[in-house]
Amino acid sequence: MTSVLDLAPVVPVVVLDDPADAVPLARALVAGGLPAIEVTLRTPAALDAIRAIADGVPEAVVGAGTVVSAAGVEDAVAAGARFLVSPGWTGGLLDAMTASGLPFLPGVATASEVVALLERGVREMKFFPAEAAGGTAYLKSLAGPLPGARFCPTGGISLASAPDYLALPNVGCVGGTWMLPPDALAARDWGRVEALAREAAGLR
Repeated sequence: MTSVLDLAPVVPVVVLDDPADAVPLARALVAGGLPAIEVTLRTPAALDAIRAIADGVPEAVVGAGTVVSAAGVEDAVAAGARFLVSPGWTGGLLDAMTASGLPFLPGVATASEVVALLERGVREMKFFPAEAAGGTAYLKSLAGPLPGARFCPTGGISLASAPDYLALPNVGCVGGTWMLPPDALAARDWGRVEALAREAAGLR
């Protein structure tokens, strides 16, 4: 599979409470040009949502986010996830994600964490929480001493700030939720989600 960082400029970060919404939401995002979809394991519906997207929207590349344990890795793989994302990492979690055979983005917020992952042969990472951890200025400062690392910054990024991140040489894509406004999700306004996804897809 093409690197998750290269599938689209934006990876929607999805929190679903009703798995029945998974397929129409994924179809709207894919139609808008955002095929990589991170479904976070924050709700009881998450694994069913991943399974529904994997089965019903084959053109989507559905991943599992908020993966924080080896058991979470196993559950995500069994549900059909095609990539894994964690907010941080430990040695055990990294081993489990590596053993899964899936692409993964372990979360980092410091230079030391980046160096430790590079030491383990991992070059693609999630920078989280992006805005709170220093934003574009911090990532720009990492590019010189750590050119081997590429990032998907996530956390507090908006349509307005995304282009600044995407302009950095060490950023492959950004994660965000702005194309998933709560009122549109509550109304199941998939047309609006598709329009916002198309706007996001046009950032690069």
